[in-house]
Amino acid sequence: MAAGALAQTSDLVSRTALRVCADPANLPMSNEAGEGYENKLAELIADRLGLPVEYTWYPMATGFIRNTLRANRCDLVMGYAQGHEMVLNTNHYMTSSYTLIVPETGPLAAVTALADPALKGKTIGIIAGSPPATHMARNGLMMKARPYHLVVDRRFESPAVDMLKDLKTGELDAAILWGPIGGPLVKQGYPGFKVIPLTQETLPPRLFYRITMGVRQGEKVWERKLNSLIRRNKAQINQILQEAGVPLLNDMGTGPLEATN
Repeated sequence: MAAGALAQTSDLVSRTALRVCADPANLPMSNEAGEGYENKLAELIADRLGLPVEYTWYPMATGFIRNTLRANRCDLVMGYAQGHEMVLNTNHYMTSSYTLIVPETGPLAAVTALADPALKGKTIGIIAGSPPATHMARNGLMMKARPYHLVVDRRFESPAVDMLKDLKTGELDAAILWGPIGGPLVKQGYPGFKVIPLTQETLPPRLFYRITMGVRQGEKVWERKLNSLIRRNKAQINQILQEAGVPLLNDMGTGPLEATN
């Protein structure tokens, strides 16, 4: 598709490059070296548009959307939870969930839900303020929980990596991480760990989310173009995510994505 393919979008959307807003140090999603799976997704979309990728780098923390997408410095955020009001969401391109990560040969390897008695009295790492913390409290698992920071500048701090290191050294018995972060990190560096999607938690807050691409509010033509690309390239998108180690679920978050999807 030629660069002129974006001619129908608003004047704010670049017609000469796919301008992506991304965190420069946010592996496994993105980094400046282009090693994250969101970098690969951006390359796929850019290839289908016949455009080069251009990045605006900004830490994924407070002010990210205001200083990138809303400032018209870029036109696309590769990963954003469905329903977030700060962006106009495309159709979702994946569904994933929070996961329990444990040694694959240990006594917790058969656990599938946070209500499992095997977790009682265990030291579990949790990102402070994340949705699974509510479920841990409900199941009496907070007494020995070890919290890790929620909002950080990944250039200087990496709570997910720290949590997995502590699990490896035995300081933790288990770790709870967002699957699209924990799954790829385990695949890359912790082959002895098992990643268990938390799909059996029926009470709120929900632990699965549909992930979309985010564009500026009002950019309906650009959104529809991306929706078309997501639909027509679903197999390639799934392949990128699965190769990265992202645990993909069905749209209702109740089980693994069927291979035929």
